Amino acid sequence: LLQVRGLGVSYPGARLGFFKRQPPVPVIDALDLDIHPGEMVALVGGSGSGKTTLGRAILRLAPSNAGQILFRGEDVRTAGRAALHRFRLACQLVFQDPFSSLDPRMRVQEIVAEPLRHLPELDAAARLRRVAETLDEVGLDGLGARYPHELSGGQRQRVAIARALVRRPAFVVADEPVSALDMTIQAQVLRLFQSLQQHHGFACLFISHDLAAVEQIADRVIVMERGRIVEQGARDAVFDRPRHAYTQALLAATPRPLHELAEPAIDIQPVPEKAFA
Repeated sequence: LLQVRGLGVSYPGARLGFFKRQPPVPVIDALDLDIHPGEMVALVGGSGSGKTTLGRAILRLAPSNAGQILFRGEDVRTAGRAALHRFRLACQLVFQDPFSSLDPRMRVQEIVAEPLRHLPELDAAARLRRVAETLDEVGLDGLGARYPHELSGGQRQRVAIARALVRRPAFVVADEPVSALDMTIQAQVLRLFQSLQQHHGFACLFISHDLAAVEQIADRVIVMERGRIVEQGARDAVFDRPRHAYTQALLAATPRPLHELAEPAIDIQPVPEKAFA
């Protein structure tokens, strides 16, 4: 579905005066990436590794200065306006912050219906049915008339997911979609996202620094460090047999669930009753 070849992204250097700048700062360097139809690919790495920049560059929301971005065999990095329009209609983005990414002046049903404006094959009644169906899929049935500030954080993220999936896209970039939620709500949203992906069959680039979330949802894992891919492979292979030192360090820094922690080897002897006499 998606092939990235030799992608390069650089940020302008700091200004040294009115007419001078420092050299450009490379963020992503000659990166190659493949995503197949219906595949859930997790992109992990520490802060500043270039994960979000890569996701935005793939969707042409951030400029890139080298390489190819092939979507269904067509290079969208150099494509014309019509081809870029088709590409963007087939792709969606779930933002990290579920509050700032929603228009506070619009009701939930209006927010979810917004991506359907460019579907001429759906009339007004069909759009209302699609919106109602999608809200029901994400567990927000009956909340379409509310505003974002009237919802909880988990419900707002469900709205963001519904807005991304209402068009039935072929490719979704989920940029840290659960990092702003508490642990209980994270698990609920992850299960929801996984079930929706299996039901609708879209491919997804799931960007996260939370390896516990990645282990739950991903088919394949890609590890980034300083703008380069240092390791990639099937989820179980990367988590059970990491090869690169950076991957090993990320896994070592991930907190383990309490039930996986070894019980302390402490021999507790009962206190004799006469000690309380």
